[in-house]
Amino acid sequence: MLVLHHAWRSSASRRVRLCLEEKGLAYESHVVNLEALEQHSPEYLKINPNGVIPALIHDGKPLYESGTICEYLDEVFPEPPLSPDNAYDRASMRNWVRHVDALIGNLVIFNWRHSLQKVAEKWTDEELAEHLKKIPSKERQEAWLRVARRPYTEEERAVARGKLVHLLDRMERTLNETAWLAGARYTIADIAVVPFVKRIDEEIAPEQVAAQFHPRVSKWWADIQARPAFARANIGPFLDKWGQAQT
Repeated sequence: MLVLHHAWRSSASRRVRLCLEEKGLAYESHVVNLEALEQHSPEYLKINPNGVIPALIHDGKPLYESGTICEYLDEVFPEPPLSPDNAYDRASMRNWVRHVDALIGNLVIFNWRHSLQKVAEKWTDEELAEHLKKIPSKERQEAWLRVARRPYTEEERAVARGKLVHLLDRMERTLNETAWLAGARYTIADIAVVPFVKRIDEEIAPEQVAAQFHPRVSKWWADIQARPAFARANIGPFLDKWGQAQT
């Protein structure tokens, strides 16, 4: 039995849901309310001691880190395969996963201002201190402190936007040589990048996903969205038509 603890707008959760749907695997969905800080509750920390989402429980055993979960699913449920057949392309796939994982902070700069920042900035200093005590990671504590008391500036968002557009540049170069990011077949590398391109296309730099600037990325993105698993994974808008974060 597979049980997924996730949130609909979480980039890492979207990655795992897409992998599950590509595999055609049934799973029990447990939505974690991030704004209510359920990810820091004692109950959830027993599942994922890092206090982040997603977490996957398979036959009673918990797994976390979205890249690890996707590779685990591909190993345990090998059909259809989501890793390349040869060692070189598998290494390229893992490098893509590591590359986008290193960029997650740039995505967070845009994502947090729509939801979690609005929650955290209302806390008193005493309330903030109490919440920080529940967060197991010092890095995450610092991120919450930052967003609560010193929101990211437009200059910082511009730097983050530039790094995310550079991701598109790298994809464009790769897709000039191969059909997919890690070779001739759709793999976990493509799945890993989907949440990033989704947010870039929706809010951060939508013009850059267009064929005018990144034609191969534009085609890749159209092909991704046409896959049946994409719709089943419910990778919907991060923002509604009024610019508010969806729940």
